[in-house]
Amino acid sequence: QLQASGGGLVQPGGSLRLSCVASGSIFSITNMGWYRQAPGKQRQLVAAILRSDTTNYADSVKGRFTISRDNAKNTVYLQMNSLKPEDTAVYYCNLHPPRLSDWGQGTQVTVSS
Repeated sequence: QLQASGGGLVQPGGSLRLSCVASGSIFSITNMGWYRQAPGKQRQLVAAILRSDTTNYADSVKGRFTISRDNAKNTVYLQMNSLKPEDTAVYYCNLHPPRLSDWGQGTQVTVSS
């Protein structure tokens, strides 16, 4: 499993940085993604980073979120700026496309005043 961390309660307009540490020696050649699931909604891809370091974002987070990776630490990050209440969700990291066995607990992000 891949365990996300770094969530919390933040006011609208605030920032958070999520982290996810992966195991295995093939991390540097693995496409990774951040996903989120809001109450009553399906889990969706928020951002992906390919092994080439090409990045892709959902339209709703473009210009506000940045995905990055540190291959030396087997870690993928999601920097979230200008957070909005609609960003409230449980955030997960996984491979891209996701692997069923790698869904972890996720980390709760709540954007509220």
